[in-house]
Amino acid sequence: MTNVLDNTDKVYHALARHLDRLPAGFPATPDGVEIRILKRLFTEQEAQIATHLTMQMEPARDIADRAGLPPSELEPMLAQMASKGLIFRKNTSKETLFMAAQFVVGIWEYHVNDLDEALIRDFNLYAPYLAEQWRNQKTQQLRVIPISKSIPNQMQVMPYEHAETIIRQQSKIVVAPCICRREHDMSGSGCGKPLEVCLVFGSGGFYYEKNGLGREITRDEALDLLRQGAEAGLVLQPGNSQKVLNMCMCCGCCCQVLKNLKTLPQPASVINNSYVAWVDEEACVACGICAERCPMDAMTVEETARVDLDRCIGCGVCTLTCEAQAIGLRANPEQQRWTPPATVFETYLNIARERGLL
Repeated sequence: MTNVLDNTDKVYHALARHLDRLPAGFPATPDGVEIRILKRLFTEQEAQIATHLTMQMEPARDIADRAGLPPSELEPMLAQMASKGLIFRKNTSKETLFMAAQFVVGIWEYHVNDLDEALIRDFNLYAPYLAEQWRNQKTQQLRVIPISKSIPNQMQVMPYEHAETIIRQQSKIVVAPCICRREHDMSGSGCGKPLEVCLVFGSGGFYYEKNGLGREITRDEALDLLRQGAEAGLVLQPGNSQKVLNMCMCCGCCCQVLKNLKTLPQPASVINNSYVAWVDEEACVACGICAERCPMDAMTVEETARVDLDRCIGCGVCTLTCEAQAIGLRANPEQQRWTPPATVFETYLNIARERGLL
């Protein structure tokens, strides 16, 4: 029995190493919580198969060569794994293609509808290790763009920095529940902010729809969700590329990215963004609402509101409820502005280089 258990553990450790070699990473921990997570999600056979998938979309016959299984036997296994949110699948007019899913953003989010207390507990133990890795890389998977109403009319904004423009460019939009707020709701610590606000585009949208993770909506419905998110004080975090595949609307209390970012002394040095808040001290009435809404504790209010530039991530949440119109956004100096890679492929290529994987 001991040898069987040892062999099983080897399978999951091999999968953990495989996931850690993907750009987004899957760091090891002293107590092995990451292995417990994999055992909750993957059967031993699924774990073995997953180690043979790469970040390249491939038909089952190509993966079968590496896995040592007949394509006719492997393809239904891959389809089942994709349905379980363990790998990514894309259906084309000719065939079905499969690709490895990273743990975050990927496998974790694909389990938004089948969370349980044990998985949530282990993930929250693991999240700080992921956050530690994020702190040490320049390119992040997500970036922050300002709420459009917070941008002065005279300010030039690139299309990939304008949420409404991003949405109007999409032909397929699916909305899904926010896994961060869902897991907090299940743990009894929810914030009550809108839940169904995560937008997924293109092939990701088809995957979410086929897996029952979300529902298709129109551009107008997506734009209305943007309005609701702005009113609720949610931060816009699209994918970190000019061709956007997803957009999260995040709160500082539940979002694993923002929550862990908030613990840092200088969140602004980690996040990929291009704007920062400023205060007209003569107009400010020191009401304190901006400080209440700021997800990074970047605003302090005494006789007037002040912005801690080391903490401000330029989301614009503070500007919308300032009745005195004393807070606005300005662009960072040119050398500090963030220009996202053109495609998500380039984003992950950059992350892989920064992690020393290439």
